[in-house]
Amino acid sequence: MRREIETLEEFDAHVRAERSLVGCLLQALDLRGRADVLEKVAVQNAFFLGCRLKHRSAVDLAARGAAVFPRLPQVPFDAYRPTLYTPLELYSDVADGYPATTDARVYAWTLRGRSRLLDASLAQSLHDHFVSDALLEVVTSPGAGVGIMGGHSVGRGTPEYEQAARLGRGLADAGNLVMTGGGPGAMEAANLGASFRGSPEDLTRACAVLAEVPSFTPDPGAWAAQGFAVKERFDCTRLNVGVPTWFYGHEPPNVFPTLIAKYFDNAIREDILLRLCGAGLVYVPGRAGTTQEIFQALTRNYYALESGQIRPMVLLGVEYWTHEVPAWPLLASLARGRLMESSIHLVDTVDEVLEVLA
Repeated sequence: MRREIETLEEFDAHVRAERSLVGCLLQALDLRGRADVLEKVAVQNAFFLGCRLKHRSAVDLAARGAAVFPRLPQVPFDAYRPTLYTPLELYSDVADGYPATTDARVYAWTLRGRSRLLDASLAQSLHDHFVSDALLEVVTSPGAGVGIMGGHSVGRGTPEYEQAARLGRGLADAGNLVMTGGGPGAMEAANLGASFRGSPEDLTRACAVLAEVPSFTPDPGAWAAQGFAVKERFDCTRLNVGVPTWFYGHEPPNVFPTLIAKYFDNAIREDILLRLCGAGLVYVPGRAGTTQEIFQALTRNYYALESGQIRPMVLLGVEYWTHEVPAWPLLASLARGRLMESSIHLVDTVDEVLEVLA
């Protein structure tokens, strides 16, 4: 098994202990200050992925049997990043306006023709691979993950927003790692609730403070800043994860996940999100995107060969999912007589969701 080395501290400790880098995978490290060390250790079959190296070091490592994958220039992100993003990282420089942030600059880059060239496409694919790798290090037990899916248009200050926040809190209180699509609306509310350690009354107050900036339009910067203000005022420190995508880059990521796995490829993002939510998937009202996620999970469950492969699915909102967006009748019809039939549920309250997933 390859030893993955993702920090300089890990590099120094490994070299001290082993006097070798044989078979190691070193990811996105600045090793320009370790040139003398690299000359003295064996490096056969080691992989240097996007590391910063002096030219002579790179040439020497390749000559001695290492594989050196160069950094990919002219892209506004690290294709070999070893960790997930944080809200502060994606919203760096938000004081200068949302267009100045890392998140906005990467999205703007995807809209240019340059992003579709081969080297840029390779950089995006590598980025998404390593984001998945970092996410799997965080979600070490997929059976603990619960996904909350819902519409991006749910406004702060609405009853639907507070319901999603209470849902996220209740699932986190029950010991689940809450995961969402990481965007605004119901996703933000669920991340807020999952992160929240204060009282139910404080959660209601936090929702009211957020409602002072009800939407990410017309100013995503002001919307994000209000989220950061709530995080500072209230205890929003519990681990939860957002999994957004630059494919829908016009919807900014919310600031309440502890960690953010942001992808370029929406299909990969949706697949890994569903795969890691082994404890269940909850769908609050949403439109096309949420409906698509219902039937993606349905397809996996429909063809499951054993019960351990099935993700429980809970649709919250009887009237909504029966009449306004009638996904439930089709879901129930397809599930009838299948192994998954007992794992789909239509409920009307947060308490019922918690009871089902208990």
